Amino acid sequence: MNSIIRSILSESISVKEKISRDPNLIDLVGKISETLIIAFKANQKVLFCGNGGSASDAQHLAAELSGRFMIDRPALFAEALHVNSSALTAIGNDFSFAEVYSRQVQAKGAPGDILVALSTSGNSENILRAATEARKKGMIVVGFTGMNGGKLKSLCDYCLLVPSHNTARIQEAHITLGHIICQIIESTLFPANGS
Repeated sequence: MNSIIRSILSESISVKEKISRDPNLIDLVGKISETLIIAFKANQKVLFCGNGGSASDAQHLAAELSGRFMIDRPALFAEALHVNSSALTAIGNDFSFAEVYSRQVQAKGAPGDILVALSTSGNSENILRAATEARKKGMIVVGFTGMNGGKLKSLCDYCLLVPSHNTARIQEAHITLGHIICQIIESTLFPANGS
C-alpha cells in the first residue's frame, strides 16, 4: 500500500513540476489573474461552472473569492452556477442537463463578466454550451482543462491545459492554479490588508 501512496504522490508532484517548468503556462496564469483583477476593479461578475469534482472545484474557488482566501477584505462577486439546486433541477427537467449552465449565463452574464469553465476533458456538453453563451454575451471565457483542452479550448479567451490525462491529477492541479490566482488577486486588489 505504501508504494501505491508514494506513486500517486509522485505523479501529482510530477504534473505540478511540469507546470512550474512551462513558461507559457506560468505566463498564462499571470494573464488570467490580471484579467480577473481588471474585471473585479470594474465591478464585473465572475461565474464558475463544472461537473462532478470540477463543480466542487468551481464552488471552492468561487468561495475563496466571494468570502476570503488568505486575508480579511471586501467581498468579490464570484458565484458557482450549480449551487442553486432548484434552478439546476428545473432547467434540467424543463430543458435538458446540457442547458443547466447556459440558461444561467444567459440570465446572469453581461459584457465584460467572466465565465470560468472547468472540465477535465474539455468536452462536457453543458460546459461547452455555457462557454458558447458567454461568448455571445461578450463575456471573457477562461477554461481549466486537461492535456489537449478538448472542444472547450477553442471557445476560451484563455485556457489552462494541465499536462496530464488523469482526471484526479488534473483536478488537483486546477485547485493549485486556482489558489495561485486567488492569492494574486487578493494581494493585488487589497495590498493594505497585509498579504
